[in-house]
Amino acid sequence: MITLYHCDAARSFRPLWMLEEMGLPYELKMLPFPPRVFAKDYLGINPLGTIPFLIDGETRMTESSGICHYLGVKHGPTPLMVGPEDPAYGAFLNWMYFSDATLTFPQTLVLRYTQLEPEERRNPQVATDYAKWFLGRLRAVEAATTNAETLCAGRFTAADIVIGYALRLADSIGLAKDFGPNVAAYWTRLQQRDGFKRAVAAEQKAGVEQNVAPRVRA
Repeated sequence: MITLYHCDAARSFRPLWMLEEMGLPYELKMLPFPPRVFAKDYLGINPLGTIPFLIDGETRMTESSGICHYLGVKHGPTPLMVGPEDPAYGAFLNWMYFSDATLTFPQTLVLRYTQLEPEERRNPQVATDYAKWFLGRLRAVEAATTNAETLCAGRFTAADIVIGYALRLADSIGLAKDFGPNVAAYWTRLQQRDGFKRAVAAEQKAGVEQNVAPRVRA
């Protein structure tokens, strides 16, 4: 059985969504955010104290987009993956890496300096600068969805899952109002997927059952 450690609305939503899209059995363990502060026993499981953490037999993984790639290859075949024989393979890999390194990173600084730091350490200038950075990089998604429903290969893939989480995070911290029209429409389509809805429902259900309060949204 696959076990996924998850915090409400955290990057671990990527593998949770992937699991739901693939229909794989899994156990979801909810933790308060950030777990290294509010669930110190978790450091005995994942010394980094970060989320996500996936256990699959002997496999241990901490990188959300990498976990999605792993699930698609290890537990496939699945149309969510794009293989090297496909002309869209390079674009697929680029989106998989772009999702965290380019889109999620600046948002973590916005979140940190508007919500997570103590009041005296919050920094509106840092938050504003990195929000602009994120929105500037989002132009790539705006361009890719000009005449396409999805990012690559002419179908919904894991690339849409990992980029979709970045849009979910942006929505939760108040940046969705600045989405371009193509990104806004794309984000609406992603939220209408049954897999996305099941992942949200699983997140909420596990939070209630395990008595873990959801994070405060912007």
